[in-house]
Amino acid sequence: MQRRNLLIGAVGAGALGAGTLGAGPVSAGSRARRVRTGLDELVSSGFAELAGQRVGVVSNPTGVDVSYRHLVDLMHGSGRVRLVAAFGPEHGFRGSAQAGGSEGTGVDARTGIPVYDAYGASQARWEAMFTEAGVDTVVFDIQDVGVRFYTYIWTMYTSMVAAARVGKRYVVLDRPNPIGGRAYGPLMTSPYTSGVGLKEIIQQHGMTVGELARFFNATFLPAEAGRPVDLHVVRCRHWKRDALAADTGVPWVMPSPNMPTPDTALVYPGTGLFEGVASITEGRGTTRPFELIGGLATDFDHHWGDRLNARNLPGVEFREAYFSPTSAGQKPDLLNKLCAGVEVKVVDPSVYDPIRTGVAMLVEAHKYPAFAWRRDSWDTVRPYWIDKLTGSPRLRTQIDAGADVDDVVGAWAEELATFNRQRRPYLLY
Repeated sequence: MQRRNLLIGAVGAGALGAGTLGAGPVSAGSRARRVRTGLDELVSSGFAELAGQRVGVVSNPTGVDVSYRHLVDLMHGSGRVRLVAAFGPEHGFRGSAQAGGSEGTGVDARTGIPVYDAYGASQARWEAMFTEAGVDTVVFDIQDVGVRFYTYIWTMYTSMVAAARVGKRYVVLDRPNPIGGRAYGPLMTSPYTSGVGLKEIIQQHGMTVGELARFFNATFLPAEAGRPVDLHVVRCRHWKRDALAADTGVPWVMPSPNMPTPDTALVYPGTGLFEGVASITEGRGTTRPFELIGGLATDFDHHWGDRLNARNLPGVEFREAYFSPTSAGQKPDLLNKLCAGVEVKVVDPSVYDPIRTGVAMLVEAHKYPAFAWRRDSWDTVRPYWIDKLTGSPRLRTQIDAGADVDDVVGAWAEELATFNRQRRPYLLY
């Protein structure tokens, strides 16, 4: 079989700025060509990058090639890879668990390989799992959705740190960012780091997981792990930074139960903020999670959507909506109750700013007497979940004080500009 060169960026202790092998510039005419993911490139090479290695895979149901074949199943059946373990993030390796859940540790029924429960694992736990499984190389292949509080990037980060500490190679099979390559929103601050934001990056980071891995490796690993990990990124082919999921031709598999479509991912950076509002559901348990947003019909009404449409926010319209969520997450008082609110309809993705839109929705919702931020009793020092989502108390306190959208959004302009400069050396596309 004739092998093609992989598009691989190698980043190790002596090469923090990755180069490429066999990679020429992508022409402007390639925009209409189907994007090939890192997994597609790896498979076409006959798994050359993994030859002779004992491989452990960090993945979930999104780790599929153009024909929807899963990475682990392809490796297992190839005869070319020594696959020794899989590691499952939130929702599990095969994706059978709901939000905040995992599948546990056991044996994969399809391949017979051991599967480790890695959801919420500390770096020490990752180190122990890698050692017990006897891996030489860790392979990460999960579809991210481009938002800081979507937890898979932190699964990648903690496993990278652990791999660096125990001397393992780390290979990221890159995938397109389904909401594009531009960054928006506020920066995480160190007092408010948590499982939904471990490090100081922007809320909508505008990077692929491969680019994030390079950024993490140069920016955070030297201090936390004592050295960078031996990182290799198998690049996508033909992806452009302004391309959305629908432009790529890459198969969409739900990354989590409440992320059913690329439309969900597009609004999630903004409407995901409603996870931090106790009195409003983000539409879990409906067919349009994060697109349907509302509170009890006794407390909220059609005026919310009317006021939002009057703002003429770019690229979006709001439809008056009524629904009953069949899953409430941390908001049991809303379960199976009639809720009134809006459906977020993106009409022009090229000008749509999901976080500005989310802020406008919060500002208008805050005018209802029933509006209440979510408080978590288990964290008495930082009780407001919205502060963990946005990275600081700033957005919450501004809205409580009556600030309008431009004031809230303008507050993060300088930190966003700084982040854009910081990330530039690690961009691949």
